[in-house]
Amino acid sequence: MNRRVVRAVAAVSIALFASQAAAQDVLIRNAKVHTATAKGTLENSDVLVRGGKIAAIGRGLNAPGVQSVDAGGKPLTPTLFGGVSEIGIEEVSGEESTVDSGLALGAGSKDMQVRPEFDVTLAYNPASVLVPVARVEGIGWTVLGAIPRSGGSIIGGQGGIVRLDGSMDPIGARMLFVNLGSEADGLSGLSRAAQWMILDQLIDELNGRIAPNSHFAKLTPAGRTALRKYIGGGGRVVFRVHRAVDIVRALRWSKKHNVRIALIGASEAWRVADQIAAAKVPVLVDSLANLPGNFDQVFATEESAARLRAAGVIVTFSQGGDDQSHNARKMRQVAGNAVAHGMSWNDAFDAMTRVPAQVFGVSNQMGSIAVGQRADLVLWTGDPLDVGQVAEQVWLDGRAIPMKSRQTELRDRYLNSNDSGLPPAYR
Repeated sequence: MNRRVVRAVAAVSIALFASQAAAQDVLIRNAKVHTATAKGTLENSDVLVRGGKIAAIGRGLNAPGVQSVDAGGKPLTPTLFGGVSEIGIEEVSGEESTVDSGLALGAGSKDMQVRPEFDVTLAYNPASVLVPVARVEGIGWTVLGAIPRSGGSIIGGQGGIVRLDGSMDPIGARMLFVNLGSEADGLSGLSRAAQWMILDQLIDELNGRIAPNSHFAKLTPAGRTALRKYIGGGGRVVFRVHRAVDIVRALRWSKKHNVRIALIGASEAWRVADQIAAAKVPVLVDSLANLPGNFDQVFATEESAARLRAAGVIVTFSQGGDDQSHNARKMRQVAGNAVAHGMSWNDAFDAMTRVPAQVFGVSNQMGSIAVGQRADLVLWTGDPLDVGQVAEQVWLDGRAIPMKSRQTELRDRYLNSNDSGLPPAYR
């Protein structure tokens, strides 16, 4: 990375760190406020922020001495959910020193290590260049996912929510990530049938049917403690799964053991939407994934989100593939695409704001514009689901963040004329 760009990004990060303790007061006037609450959209309204939290919403608010920003009737929203990503735990996939998203203690796929106590949030780097890249696009928070790797197991470990405000500690409860289906075959003896065998064995270990010192035991003492939190209605277990029949088996398994699950990927979920809705299981879909990546996704469709929502399923978004961290900004495109294929605008907007906050248990502090919520806000040039519009200003805890990232610095470097007299390599 060019020294000038490094300095600029570092300056942005340092400025943000320095201002964390000083949440600001601000009055945003004359905005089209998309509240993501039962109040819906409020035209020509004001939002008053005091001490980093939303203090009042209404027309004609007055706050002497408080900095005022005229929104000019433009949309104001909560910051958006970035999906399940590896922002801050995987910088460059080809450079191992920057990859912390998965655990691989075993020698390979035949040496499975089941470690549900693995907590990937402990590797989070808030100074990642991906943080400001996502933030200037209106993304305010993401769920760090623990990714199963060869030498690990189908249980990737625990992840959590991080706000892209420069802070290093996650918020809310952890969630457990489990991979199912053909994509996890290499971690389960080349058969998805073994995945249920492994999960049932872990339940047996928790219930004492396999002694901790047994030759067959898979869990460490810390692993038993960690896994126990998710059994019997505890924390959220996120199953990454695509094929419809595997989804149905996941629903049955979760009901049998009273496990609160969510589904991610879920390309064929719409085919069993009624069963998912009845089980009240939320689904994180990628509305841009309209082609089958493998034989688990034969029935993938861009209408997935709309069909699931029409059946009463709780729907939010998360991108698939390997670039969800670098392209977290595409979440708006994912939502817009869902609208283009039958989902209502309000449902798509809620799926980027209120719904994921509820699914992951932080709706008491973020995901909507309401009195008492964190003042994590975005002022847009236009419809936030239109990729032709951009985030004009982002506030986190009421602090106006610098609208700069490595990418904007590179843009400015190459678009602007070089008046220093130095060759391009020195810019």
